[in-house]
Amino acid sequence: MTAIEFVFLTPVLFFMIFATVQFGLYFFADHVAQAAAQAGARKARAEADANPGGWQGEARGTANGYIQQLGPQLLEGVDVSTVEPAANEVGVHVTAHVPVIFPGLNLTVDARSQGPVERFVPDGR
Repeated sequence: MTAIEFVFLTPVLFFMIFATVQFGLYFFADHVAQAAAQAGARKARAEADANPGGWQGEARGTANGYIQQLGPQLLEGVDVSTVEPAANEVGVHVTAHVPVIFPGLNLTVDARSQGPVERFVPDGR
């Protein structure tokens, strides 16, 4: 009887273990994408006023640098783009695929961070 229970419960146990690992991979990838988007947005906010034509490349480079530092093998097919949703606002949008354990599963992460452009306003005196 014990052998029969073992045969039926072992696949369930393995599924639970693999599902836990997949859950951890997805949420770590989501955190990496969000951190990269926030870092790129910080760079974009700081550089957009001083460098109106070149802040996009610097923001994308910063976001890609964060991805390379935090999880270079974790995100696949990374797409980093800059956004200008409104006047005086800039941001970064990161989308990528997450490696999967279960065949046929397609998981993607999507992170966006934006904010107002930092501007230096001299004193009126």
